[in-house]
Amino acid sequence: MKMKNYIKKNMFGILLTTFMFTVPILSFGDETIINPIKSKSITGLIKTILEGIIKIGMPVVVLAIIYSGFLFVSARGNSEKLGKAKDSLLYTLIGVAILLGSWAIAQLITDTVKAL
Repeated sequence: MKMKNYIKKNMFGILLTTFMFTVPILSFGDETIINPIKSKSITGLIKTILEGIIKIGMPVVVLAIIYSGFLFVSARGNSEKLGKAKDSLLYTLIGVAILLGSWAIAQLITDTVKAL
């Protein structure tokens, strides 16, 4: 019981001490900083950002579709729960359309600018 109270009272000091010891280790560990974007143009930057969003978004979409299916199964004929499941699936599909549409629009704009 005393240990819990000690930790609660001295949380700032514990965090500050941890921060003071870990930051120098992390900052002096490697002398080079690698550029994760690897492009020097705005189109490359947008492409890289959209690729990252799609890589993160697609698993989320799959989980949302699975969740919508679970809602359909658990509704068991209840019209209120079926409405919630339909809305969930509809919003998931709208999100997929926005996700893939943003990629398509970016590709269209990039190809148009390169053609000019």
